Amino acid sequence: MTEQTVETPLAAPRLSRRRLFGTAAVGAAVAAGVNGLGASPARAAATTAAVPTTVQRERAVVVGSGFGGGVTALRLAQVGVSTLVLERGIRWPTGPNATTFCRFSNIDNRSSWLTDHATIGGVVKTWDPYVGVIESIAGNGMTVNCGAAYGGGSLMYHGMTLQPTRQNFARSMPAAAGLYDELNFWAYPLVARMLGISTIPDDIMNTDPYKSSRLFRSIVPQAGLDPVAVPLPVDWNFVRGELDGRYAPTYTTSDIAFGVNNGGKHSLDVTYLAAAEATGRVRVSTLHVVRDIALDSDKHWVLSVDRIDTGGVLQERKTIIADAVFLNAGSAGTTRLLVKSKAKGLIPNLPDSIGTQWGNNGDRIFAWIGMNGDAGTIQGGPACVGGRDTQATIPYTVLHAGSPAPTGGNKVLTVVGLGIVDNPAGTWAYDAAKDDAVLTWPASSDAALQQLIAAKMQQIAQVGGGFMLDTNAQAPSTWHALGGVPMGSAVDLAGRVLGQRGLYVLDGARIPGSTGACNPSMTIAALAEHSMSKIILQDVGRVF
Repeated sequence: MTEQTVETPLAAPRLSRRRLFGTAAVGAAVAAGVNGLGASPARAAATTAAVPTTVQRERAVVVGSGFGGGVTALRLAQVGVSTLVLERGIRWPTGPNATTFCRFSNIDNRSSWLTDHATIGGVVKTWDPYVGVIESIAGNGMTVNCGAAYGGGSLMYHGMTLQPTRQNFARSMPAAAGLYDELNFWAYPLVARMLGISTIPDDIMNTDPYKSSRLFRSIVPQAGLDPVAVPLPVDWNFVRGELDGRYAPTYTTSDIAFGVNNGGKHSLDVTYLAAAEATGRVRVSTLHVVRDIALDSDKHWVLSVDRIDTGGVLQERKTIIADAVFLNAGSAGTTRLLVKSKAKGLIPNLPDSIGTQWGNNGDRIFAWIGMNGDAGTIQGGPACVGGRDTQATIPYTVLHAGSPAPTGGNKVLTVVGLGIVDNPAGTWAYDAAKDDAVLTWPASSDAALQQLIAAKMQQIAQVGGGFMLDTNAQAPSTWHALGGVPMGSAVDLAGRVLGQRGLYVLDGARIPGSTGACNPSMTIAALAEHSMSKIILQDVGRVF
């Protein structure tokens, strides 16, 4: 790695002007410190002040540290490739009785990415912007909630680690249907081992905090669903510690929406990423926001990057030049970068399908209110029970996700539905005024699926009493964004961007819209494992 700090990009002595500014578009992007992903008012104000500009040279750069990025970094390091991981968020170390993450009862700026107000939890609060753990991206017809932290969404997700059936996998990802045997034979099992997944033990399920889970489990078969015991990446001894009074409640109250304070969750920061850093070949730069990616005339990848502080204020502009770039910024992040590059001519000949086939994984959240059975006064988590409708014309799954809000005398359960989106018609289009890509989601894309999910929710209420409230009816949102850079038309089955050399997409952006009536994490990771096995054999030492 070569690094040089200069007052202006043109003064970099170790890299030729031709290499650094092989195209006018690259030069303009670097010189302007272009705006883009993760922009904030604080950053915009700061760009008028003098900040250092740094140029550095890398062999391989991984953008993002979610499931795709964690797998990529580890497997590159294991074959000797020096790798730089760029992550816009920060590290969030936890441990027993830690106060790392905010609590649901006291949501603060740790919850939200560079906003001055709450975006999750329905509270009315304002605060100083901070690099909190969740970014909410408002689009036309859909809001995307995504992780912004070292470890990506694995810090905040419930951890449902579900593998789709062969049939459902093929229906969601027809271009990749032929990969299922290999994924099933070694990639899915490898991910399961790396994350240490297991279902909730009986001794924990039979405690008072899990009354709501037991109630939902009893209703599932009566409503015509096949019960599902959800595998989770959790060390259950931490839950037992809460039950014994040794640790402050967090699992046992489902207070995990912003991260698990007590630890014991096998998130990416303590599994894949920790293993990658332990090799000594992976360097991680947090608080680094990638604004643009371009291709110079020497066929090197040029990343325009802002180093910010925890309030979003610009500290340094970086130009990072790499032989290979692995985009793993999540469906929204990766797609927005490539849509921008295509619209601004920063990368010639990008596939026309970039920005298409985006979907919400069929996400819908219901509140089950006033059921007959005893749901208890608190609800343990993570989401450990659910049901599948194996006879439905469109496959879907429903799951009970514990609510962190104490219910007291009120009976309220959170029930989540998700399924296959046969027509992921969401698109991302460049908005020059924002220098960003904006999502448009037509509700017709998953209308048939949502009718099935809503009907099943009503059937659950008919069996168990009370009624179901569709909390997403007026403001649709998703925690499982997928697509935007689809396999087959934008990338090949190993994640190589078509028509480009050394540019890869290994995250959920390449999965068109849904992951076989399961939440996406396990499939994203398994596909990344499979792709890296091919890239290591075929590209390392040849392409980069």
